[in-house]
Amino acid sequence: MPDTRALAVAGAAVAALGLSAPAAVAWDSPSNIVALPSVIARGGQLTITVDGCRNGGTATSNAFSPTKLSPVRGTNHTAKGTATINNNARPGPYDITVTCDGRRLTKPHAFSVIGGVRGGIGGSSTTGATPTDIAIGGGLVAAAVVGGGVFWMRRRAERRI
Repeated sequence: MPDTRALAVAGAAVAALGLSAPAAVAWDSPSNIVALPSVIARGGQLTITVDGCRNGGTATSNAFSPTKLSPVRGTNHTAKGTATINNNARPGPYDITVTCDGRRLTKPHAFSVIGGVRGGIGGSSTTGATPTDIAIGGGLVAAAVVGGGVFWMRRRAERRI
C-alpha cells in the first residue's frame, strides 16, 4: 500500500508547478536574453534573441554599439538582432541590457570576448624580426655563401685535370 505522505508531497509539487507555469507564460516584459555564440572574438558577430519583446527594441553592451532588435514573425513576442563586437573590446565577460516597450532587462555575463592567442616562441604576439631572428638568418646566409664558395672552388679545380 503506497505511503500517503509521499502521495501528498507529490501532489503538492505538481500543484505548485501547475500554478507557476501560467505565471511564466504570462510575462510580457523582456525576458530570457540569449547571446550566441557565448564566447566570441573581437570583430565577430553576436546574435541576440529576447523573449517578451513585442515591438522590437535595443540591445546595448560595452562590447558593441547599440543594436536594433526586430520582432521575429511567427514567434511568441520574440525579437532578434545581430551585433558586431568592437575591435578594441577587452577580453572578459560582458553584460547585455535590453530595452523593449519602455522596459529594461540586464543579463549579467551574457557572453565573453576572447583576445589574441599568445603562441610563445615564434607566436603571433610579436610583430617583425627580433635581433635573435636576424642573427640566426645572417648565420644561415653566411654558411650558405661559404658552402657555395667551397663547392664552386672544387668544381673549378676538377675542370683543370
